[in-house]
Formats: sequence, C-alpha cells, structure tokens
Amino acid sequence: MKSQPVFIAIFAAVSLFAQEHSHQSSRILDFPDVPGYKTLKTDLHQHTVFSDGNVWPNIRVMEALRDNLDVISLTEHIEYQPHKEDIPHPDRNRSYEIALTEAKDHDLILVHGSEITRQAPIGHNNAIFIEDANKLLVEDAKESFAEAKKQSAFVFWNHPAWYAQSPKGNPILSDFQKKRITGGELHGIEVINTGDYSEESLALALENNLTIMGTSDIHGLIDWDYVEKGHTRPITLVFAKERSANSLKEALFAGRTVAVFNSLLVGKKENLVPLLRASITIEKAEYIDNTSILAVTLKNVTSSDLIFENQMPYTFYSSSPVFTVPAGRSKTLQVKTLDKKAELELKLKALGAYVAPKEHPIVTWNLTLQE
Repeated sequence: MKSQPVFIAIFAAVSLFAQEHSHQSSRILDFPDVPGYKTLKTDLHQHTVFSDGNVWPNIRVMEALRDNLDVISLTEHIEYQPHKEDIPHPDRNRSYEIALTEAKDHDLILVHGSEITRQAPIGHNNAIFIEDANKLLVEDAKESFAEAKKQSAFVFWNHPAWYAQSPKGNPILSDFQKKRITGGELHGIEVINTGDYSEESLALALENNLTIMGTSDIHGLIDWDYVEKGHTRPITLVFAKERSANSLKEALFAGRTVAVFNSLLVGKKENLVPLLRASITIEKAEYIDNTSILAVTLKNVTSSDLIFENQMPYTFYSSSPVFTVPAGRSKTLQVKTLDKKAELELKLKALGAYVAPKEHPIVTWNLTLQE
C-alpha cells in the first residue's frame, strides 16, 4: 500500500510530460485556405546556439508546434559563430539534423536553410531548400550565391532596412543585389522582420517582382520576445498547391505569399485579397423586423484582428465606419440600405492590410439577402 502514492506521483509526472510534449497551446496561429491553394504558415528565419541564437534546435520545433506552424527553417549564420568555443561544429548542417530528429515525430515540415552573412552592400540573405550548408561557406559572396543557385535554393534578402547595415533605415538596392536578381540568385525580400515593417522593402518587392516575406528572426525564446509582449510571431503565409515541401518551394518561387504580424498583413493584391475574403465568413444577413436596416454578422476565422472601413454608398446604424472584427469572433453591422434589397455587395477597405506602400486593398462579398 505504501507504494501507491509513489505510483500516483510517477503517473502524474508521466501525464504532465505527455501533455507538455503534445505542445498544446492557446496561442495558435490560424488562417484559412484560399481557392485553389492550401495556406501554409511558415517562419523561415530562425537561429539557435549553432550560430548566434540562445536555444537548442529542438526548442524551435516545439515552439513552432505550439504556434500551429506548418513549416520552419533554421537559418544559422554560416560565417558568424559566436558560440564555437563552447559548441564547436565544423559541420554547418548540424542544427538542421538535430531539429529534424525532433520534427520527424510531428506534423511539421522542416526546410534546410542557412544565412549568408556579409557586410553591406551584400548584407544578410537566407538560402533555403539547400542540400549542404558547408558548400556555401566560401570567401567570395558571389560564389556563395552561385552555390545556392546550384543547389536550387530559394534565396531572400533579410531585413534590408536594418539600421546596422543601412543607417538611414531604408534599404539600398546595390549593384550586387541587382546582379543577383537578374541572375536568378535572389528571389525574395523581407518586408517584415521581428517588429519592423518596411514600406521601402515592399516597394522594392513590387518593383523587382520579389517574393514578399515576413519572419521572426528569433534568437531568444518566442515566448519572451513576442508572446509576453502581447504579440504573435511574424510569419509568411504561403499559398501552396498541397501541403508538401515541393509545393511550398514552387509557391515561394511563384511569389504566392502574404507577410503577417499581429493585425498587419502585407502582400501582392492577387494574394492578399483572396485571403481577406476567405478570412471573413458571413454568418447572417437579414433585415431587422419592420425596418430597412440590414443586420450583417461577420465572423473572423483567423488569429489576427481585422480592421475595415466602409466603402459602400450605405452608412451604418449605431457603428463607426471604421471597425474591427476581433480574431476568432463575430461583429454585426447594421447597414442602412434605405429600401430592402434582394442582393448587396458588401464592400470594405482592409485598413490593416497593404498591397503597396500606403495602399489598402478593397474586398467585396456578394450577399443574397433574407427579409
């Protein structure tokens, strides 16, 4: 009988470990699929102790699972190794291998990547879908990019507006980047990195047909750097034909992405508008009894608050023309249509979203009305 409390304690400990290892979390990131594509939630710029991060690679996998991500990449600096005296590793693929051991038991796609780290004007660039990080470690940066292309990597320019590289806080598109773009060696650009949104980087993306990216660039813990500060991590939504690494890669090269940070969404119009339309479902649309006031209930099915402004010729009753539909919740609008309609085009400007610097997209939903 004396062994019973010990058994109970062991059982409780095992149960707690099982719960912890399931990576259940209330902070999950959630976004809908769009017509024709699966929406993959990705964070493709992260660090561990195998470069200048502060955690072991398996922690990045666990954090991603808690955030409900579909894909991550650990992009260690191949040249910058501040922990090498304590964690010597001549093999620059080691971080990926450790993370892969953790990820293989979970429904998470792990993409092999590295960060090419040089002084301006070259700057920092992530190469993902690589085969061997060691071969990128060469003296001439041009050879690093050429090797990444040889490995069929997708390469994107990291935090180009970072003041440590660009003191004015604006990205500088040098001849080096121009040659990499025209040579098919640079394919994307971060418009959101950590908490910074760069309009100038968005302009460069649109001018040069670069894929729009958003990343956490996490070095510490997601909980400390984001969650405890009231933020979700920045991510890139990738619209893929299926949930696979090959389909993800095809979508990145095709530029089908939206960068997200909290209630900020940034992307090309052809990608962002379908996402916003799918993010709001119409739960109800019917007239209030004995009135020509239409009650329309909108449901936000994402994990981001969505901010809109009325763009219809009709005004709202008892509501500002600017309103928020909170993440995962509903909002009822009362639209004064003046007379009863059989159909209505709900037309809203998405104020938290950008398709170009200072340009918000207009989104419409066609409603069939009930009396």
